[in-house]
Amino acid sequence: MPLSTESAASSSPAFNTSNNDFDIIDDTASDLDDLPIDTHTSQETTRPESHQGISSTSSFSFSNIANTLRKFHLPTTQGDHSPDYYDDNDFSYSENNRNFSYDDMSAIDWQYEYAKERIRRERVEHLPGLYGKLVWFLDVSHVWLVLLGTGSFAALVAAFIDIVSRWLADVKFGYCSDAFYLPRDFCCSGIDLTDECPKWITWERAFHVENHIVGSFAMSYIFYIIYSIVFATSACFLVLSYSPHSRFSGVAEIKTILSGFVIRGMLGFKTLLFKSIGLILVVGAGLWVGKEGPLVHVSCCCANIVMALFPQLYHNEAKKREIFVAAASAGISVAFGSPIGGVLFSLEQLSYYFPERTLWTSFVAAMVAAVTLQFINPFRSGNLVLFQVVYDRLWHRFELVPFALIGIIGGLYGALFNSLNIKIATWRRKQSFFARYPVIEVMLVALVTGIVTYPSVFTRIPSSLSLSYLFQECSHSDLGHLCDVDYWISDYFVLTGAGIQGFFLTAYTFGMNIPAGIIMPSMLNGALIGRAIGILVSTLHIRHPDFFLFEACPPDGPCITPGVYALVGAASTLCGVTHLTVSTVVIMFELTGALTYVIPIMTGVMVSKWVSDSFNHKGIYESWIQFMEYPFLDNHDDQPIPDVTVENVMTKVEDLTIIPANGTATLGMLREMLSSTQTRGFPITKSTSNMTLVGYIMRSELQKALDSVGEHAAPNTQCSFMPPSQRNKRPYQDASPASMVAHDSEYSHTIDYDGTLADVSSAVPLYQFAELRPITLSWESSLQLAVSMFEKLGLRFILFTYKGELKGLLTRKDVWQLLKMFDTDEHSLEMLDDEDSNGAQGHRAARARLLNAMQDSLHRTDEDHGLLSDDEISTDDEFLHR
Repeated sequence: MPLSTESAASSSPAFNTSNNDFDIIDDTASDLDDLPIDTHTSQETTRPESHQGISSTSSFSFSNIANTLRKFHLPTTQGDHSPDYYDDNDFSYSENNRNFSYDDMSAIDWQYEYAKERIRRERVEHLPGLYGKLVWFLDVSHVWLVLLGTGSFAALVAAFIDIVSRWLADVKFGYCSDAFYLPRDFCCSGIDLTDECPKWITWERAFHVENHIVGSFAMSYIFYIIYSIVFATSACFLVLSYSPHSRFSGVAEIKTILSGFVIRGMLGFKTLLFKSIGLILVVGAGLWVGKEGPLVHVSCCCANIVMALFPQLYHNEAKKREIFVAAASAGISVAFGSPIGGVLFSLEQLSYYFPERTLWTSFVAAMVAAVTLQFINPFRSGNLVLFQVVYDRLWHRFELVPFALIGIIGGLYGALFNSLNIKIATWRRKQSFFARYPVIEVMLVALVTGIVTYPSVFTRIPSSLSLSYLFQECSHSDLGHLCDVDYWISDYFVLTGAGIQGFFLTAYTFGMNIPAGIIMPSMLNGALIGRAIGILVSTLHIRHPDFFLFEACPPDGPCITPGVYALVGAASTLCGVTHLTVSTVVIMFELTGALTYVIPIMTGVMVSKWVSDSFNHKGIYESWIQFMEYPFLDNHDDQPIPDVTVENVMTKVEDLTIIPANGTATLGMLREMLSSTQTRGFPITKSTSNMTLVGYIMRSELQKALDSVGEHAAPNTQCSFMPPSQRNKRPYQDASPASMVAHDSEYSHTIDYDGTLADVSSAVPLYQFAELRPITLSWESSLQLAVSMFEKLGLRFILFTYKGELKGLLTRKDVWQLLKMFDTDEHSLEMLDDEDSNGAQGHRAARARLLNAMQDSLHRTDEDHGLLSDDEISTDDEFLHR
């Protein structure tokens, strides 16, 4: 559907002109090159001769430079120091002169944030002389300082988590006689895990039962289970008591934040502290979860803390999210030792809308994090991760068949895992006992995990260490007879059983009230299955070397490398669970350092993606976003949308709470409206009888506006939201004398609907707190167009008009609710799309059914949707229009 006539007059849908008495939206604003949507731009300006409050002869002291940067760090709050080339009456600038704030779980205003940054940057760039150049240089260097600090900080935290979690994992088996705080690798440097280390005192040796088979096994078994329960229970208790935001992986929440929503407390220092401690305890407990995904959350917390030192970044929500994308790259970089894979992970999984420069900043952050971790060398091996391997052998063309088979298994694994995990999470939410006592649930899961994982060496040791053995080529230090042909049957069943066991343990554990990731257990389960298939193929070659498929194999020496099959299996299951493709291949490539094995990995990942997509297009993170009911709109989703107009699904003006701009609203009325409603925002019209749209004001901004008037102001004090440029405009052209008199009365005093005159000149002006140029569409526009604008532009709301008059509204959460309903009401959607279903009458019935469901969904009482039920709408007809 085309844009409304108001929008058509402008080159951008953000600019709306009207054919009514006055133009609601200024169409003279210029476009911003770096805006996601071309709105909230300031008018064309010229370079000023001088700058108010800034001297061109200032001394070159660092204190003066710091004061200047502080003055310009947040120009929206520095109205008294605005340069003289901005007109105070230009509400396109005044609108960006607000100190805008956001409520918890509310959407940010991308246009406002980018326009605010543009104005701030222009002020710095217009500083005269060499002093101005120096201030500009320090200003642009802040981003790079934040990236350097974020990468280094993230690497330090990741190294600390790695070292301490390894020590806790080793404490379950014993302690170092030289220094109890050393993990086994540090205590027994140069000695393999399969060899005996005299410095490492196992618990059976400590209690002198190492010579008794039953007593030795029972002692180590008991200590293993006890420590697992203690560590896991402690992690759950700390997280629930002090930092609930530290639960889960955090990737779903980060993805929601990057899409433009605010989640208070998600990236604070307390979250970082208890997330790190919780990860150490959970990994040390041996639960079937990982720390790699949560390191993305940890890195974003580090970035948020570092940015607090630079207010011009910290107070701009759009720029913060650009830094968070780079921080996420650093998190994956230190998790896998894969800086390029980290960059691709952020762009493929996390980024919502960001310019190309984000690719460069992500690369810098990932590189700094990897280099810092290399200097720390937490494993004392020069490797960034434990499971980093190098292959010397080549693969053969006939192996593409088993590689594709592994891809099929990985895709099925991902589809089944995602479905089972969400079903368990749903059951857990409805199950009253574990919902009330989550610590008991974690304790029981730790007990069961300890009991079933200790007997197998592949599940007993830490996941990263087990993965390193599964990836390796056959050598003298093989774990569990992996390369002994005589044990191929037992190895096959042990590996397959461990993979199945890990599948169910991970499906239940991921989602409990602990910090937990899904990447490492998915890779480990896939590596177990892949290694088992590799053993089968290798045994087949050894037993039948003359089989025609093995003609390309050398006559002497090994032909099949089971470790490669484990690598392909890890990549396939990771892709099946997360639906990541390119970043998965690159991460695996960086782990092996062998370009030769890119094609086998790509084969497994490609087949896995096809298989998993045939069941569900959503990965585990998207599934958890939907389960947690985060209002996330996926701009890469191809979900079908019914061909209906927004008129059928929008909240109509009769159901909205309207604020008149003409001064008839008083302080008492507005305060009563805030106290009696939960609506997140309010449209502003010319008057209660004239629905000509003037603007929109968020609830938080209206509260600020009322607070700025003062508590002692009289309740009957009139409040005007009409900008001066509109208030004094008198469109007399093509008007009769009678209409001129009416217009004169309306614009000098404003005629209220009851016939009384409201003196606008004496009303308190609050227009500077409102958004005077909201994005509008015609109410005849298609729903597909509206959804596309929400998804592609990151809008918070769209107002729908007809010839400038307000007709309705849709918020971002309304659209999210609609799309969610389409997933659950597939039958109606299919009938709606099938014009031949039961003929025209059946099609109309399906259409009516779906539209009624949509209307019911949108008009439910939900404070987050910005809508009101009938009993919540104020009945004060003096200033509210229903």
